[in-house]
Amino acid sequence: MTSASSLFHGIVSGERRRDHADVAARAARIAGGLQKLGIKPGDCVCILMRNDIAFIEAAYATMMLGAYAVPINWHFKPDEVAYILGDTGTQVLIGHADLLHPLAGYVPSGVTVLSASTPPEIRTSYTIDPASLDVLSSAIDFEKWLAQQSPYDGPALPQPQNMIYTSGTTGHPKGVKRFAPTPEQAASAERMRAMIYGLKPNARALCPGPLYHSAPNSFGLRAGKLGGVLVLMPRFDPEEFLRVIEREKIDTIFMVPTMFIRLMKLPQSIRDKYDMSSLRHIIHAAAPCPADVKRAMIDWWGPVIYEFYGSTESGAVTFATSEDALKKPGTVGKISPGAELRFIGEDGRELPQGEIGEIYSRIAGNPDFTYHNKPEKRTEIDRAGFITSGDVGYIDADGYVFISDRKRDMVISGGVNIYPAEIEAVLLAVPGVHDCAVFGIPDDEFGEALMAVVQPTSGVTLDVGAIRAELAKSLAGYKVPKHIEVHADLPREDSGKIFKRRLRDPYWTKAGRQI
Repeated sequence: MTSASSLFHGIVSGERRRDHADVAARAARIAGGLQKLGIKPGDCVCILMRNDIAFIEAAYATMMLGAYAVPINWHFKPDEVAYILGDTGTQVLIGHADLLHPLAGYVPSGVTVLSASTPPEIRTSYTIDPASLDVLSSAIDFEKWLAQQSPYDGPALPQPQNMIYTSGTTGHPKGVKRFAPTPEQAASAERMRAMIYGLKPNARALCPGPLYHSAPNSFGLRAGKLGGVLVLMPRFDPEEFLRVIEREKIDTIFMVPTMFIRLMKLPQSIRDKYDMSSLRHIIHAAAPCPADVKRAMIDWWGPVIYEFYGSTESGAVTFATSEDALKKPGTVGKISPGAELRFIGEDGRELPQGEIGEIYSRIAGNPDFTYHNKPEKRTEIDRAGFITSGDVGYIDADGYVFISDRKRDMVISGGVNIYPAEIEAVLLAVPGVHDCAVFGIPDDEFGEALMAVVQPTSGVTLDVGAIRAELAKSLAGYKVPKHIEVHADLPREDSGKIFKRRLRDPYWTKAGRQI
């Protein structure tokens, strides 16, 4: 058996390993270089990279200066990236070489572009044009630049969290800019993250999700400073994921439910092949997890599965253990220490236990936030200091919180409110259904009608009539979708969430209305 002392301590990506001392030294030199480029406290440094050790180093360096590291979703088109560069007013963009090539002509003048080599594990995980691996003539080679920098030796400054741009449902994304914490707030946030993420000193952590997303970003940056190991995956591959857990003796992971589903699709022989006994704390969030999938994961890995509910703006406002999930299937847990929740009805009044309303929350001990360059947008989600991400749900008599749906996804058909998440949960239990999305489309008679798009399990042929009959067994007639389509695949964001808007929007565009 491998002893703890013989295990590697540092950050791992593919076959590359960099110990904590090297990471810290490089981050200090990056910070020194950024300071020479004019970066000051409160400024923004944009990072356009896939999961990479250099991403972590650049973020640490920016935070060292009291500035905001701004991870950019690398799936964005050039004009979307250009919008964020302009909105942040950044002076520096650090990016992987292949991601910078499409930006020629889109980067605002005066921005210094540092081109980092796209590492081999990323090149093999994605189809990358070899011609795009060269350093652009308008960019500076990151490693050559770094070799010329001296370490930052200025005062220790309050370190703000990375500024994450939320996708939103309409218009441009908004940068969630959380103010630098006071010492008391920093200590409180560390206690909260230790509980939610399960990250302890010398934790052996695995981050399979993209670092440009809020929770993986927060998880990864904290895990990289605890003295153990942080393993970054360039993308999630189910069997490679299991192989890494066994090889690195991983104990702590941040995941999303789609990853659970893909793991459960592996043959039993593959699942049994790898040793999972090191696992201690698996935290998931970002999307609802079907209760049967959660139970299957607990059966496999033991009571090490945890869940939180929250948003980039709110932080983690609920927390659920494996025991909670088994006791109350479908719950996102109880209210986190220090958090407060209110459930608000359509008439604006606060609702009692058991009634479904829009969820508003706050954590008084968290540093406050604003939307970068758009402070007025906060009023759209703020009610007396409590904020909402548009989710609706309820709290039961035992204090367990349940999410019914996104408010914007709610379908009103014939004057009746219908919550697609309820229907999706039933659909996922239908044999042969791998995944699904339910949403409203225009209907001349009822205003909206339910549409379900279903992705079959590989090798299975689904019959729409049979699906409808299965749903009718457990759903009221008005909840059975009027329209059901079978698609071989569903559009997804990099986090694994179904990109429901891409399925829904064409119907509304054709109808010439939004509601």
